[in-house]
Amino acid sequence: MKKILKYLNIDYLLVNSTNKYLVEYSSLSENSRYKLTGFSGSTGDALITEDNIYLFVDGRYHVQADLEAREGISVVKLQLGQCQDDEIRKLINKDKILGLVAEKVSQKRLEGFCGYNIKLLNYDPINSFTEEHSAISTKAFEPVKYIPEKGEFISNLEEVSYITGLRDFSNDFSSKIWKKLFIKPDGEQILFENAAICDKFLSTYDKEIIVDKSTINAHDYALICKPLHRESKIAKMKAVKNQTEIEAYKKAFERTDKAVMSIREFIENNDNISEHDISKRLKEEFIKYGAKSLSFNSIVAINKNSALAHYNKSSKDIILKNGDLVLIDCGAYYESGLATDITRVFVKGEPNSLQKKVYTTVLKAFLNCFNTNFNAGIEADSLAHSILDDNIEGFRFNHGLGHGIGINVHEAPPNLSQNEIAKTAITNGMCFTIEPGLYNPKHFGVRLENSCYKKDGKIHSFVKMGYEGKLIDYKLLNKDEINWLKEFTIL
Repeated sequence: MKKILKYLNIDYLLVNSTNKYLVEYSSLSENSRYKLTGFSGSTGDALITEDNIYLFVDGRYHVQADLEAREGISVVKLQLGQCQDDEIRKLINKDKILGLVAEKVSQKRLEGFCGYNIKLLNYDPINSFTEEHSAISTKAFEPVKYIPEKGEFISNLEEVSYITGLRDFSNDFSSKIWKKLFIKPDGEQILFENAAICDKFLSTYDKEIIVDKSTINAHDYALICKPLHRESKIAKMKAVKNQTEIEAYKKAFERTDKAVMSIREFIENNDNISEHDISKRLKEEFIKYGAKSLSFNSIVAINKNSALAHYNKSSKDIILKNGDLVLIDCGAYYESGLATDITRVFVKGEPNSLQKKVYTTVLKAFLNCFNTNFNAGIEADSLAHSILDDNIEGFRFNHGLGHGIGINVHEAPPNLSQNEIAKTAITNGMCFTIEPGLYNPKHFGVRLENSCYKKDGKIHSFVKMGYEGKLIDYKLLNKDEINWLKEFTIL
């Protein structure tokens, strides 16, 4: 690492988890942070200094990072409310040079290091590999009529897919099309077939171009002669689903529920099955019910593994035995290209008292959040913490309560957490998850997740899959909570 720093004439190097499109879930083959550290989580970057390598992870990944990070990596465990870049700035000297890969950092993030000595790199010295993504697109919805005040450049792939109404199911865990888009002031849409054409267009267009600095990478931004920053209107449009999209989502979740119910029956009726066996069968069930692909790599986690919020190993060696808990977090894409997302926890045989207590407490948090007419996600997140925090010794709720869903399985807005964006009002038509959880790495974790939508000022659940009756301790629920539970099937 010292040789790399010396060769590049820099003192620090930020190593990103994303690719040049700044997508959340880049494949591991494109993920430079994974290549450097061995940590496979979806988010979190690394910083190389002259004498150390720091890996930054949020609460979902604290345990996983300890298990996966290579020897010599210093894991920085961010707590709720801590910002990764704030912690990075504490570790670097303004007078020394920080290297950033231009294609893998947003313009907004770059400007967050204003006052620091920055060197933009035109290639990634850790991992320059870029996957070739297919260009096989199908029409899922009619194109959205959108007339910008000036020419507008859109590099966020979910926004491009939304505006064009196109989907591509040929890549794992994705329905988005892998192209950038320019919309002329008259509404005409220009899709760029490759990077060279896009670069030439941006560098020769002599009029103002509207861009969102939070989604355009620094490489593209530097090419534009007259950039005009605007927060994306499309992100806000995309967040509010119309009735056609809501109906498409209902059909997608009907099939998702069937797949998850089938896997519950598989668990109930089979012995000596591993995490891998369950994961493999789950994918088969999704495909049977018409899924084009999974919306993310399914989490199938038995006992202690269920305490890792984003565990994704699906081991062949971890066998489900009587009394074991198994957490399943999964979803799929169907013809609409909208991602489904659900989490359920099952038990093989009979549960013990601790399993029932944790499960019921998490269920209590869900029921209260689901039945509270909150205006913004931050309110619901606070309510969940008031129920879960310091309730059961050793068990923690260490992630946000929920996230928006759509073309990507994580969208924002809406957001349910303590982050600034969670102060955004949740309005009719917005679709989001409510997923409280409690985790103890010495025992197990429980997360119960329903994908929901708001209509007529009330929260409704897309998910109709019920809850595990033998894991519910009704003595821990009050009368309102027992009444609310009647809306959902008890299995």
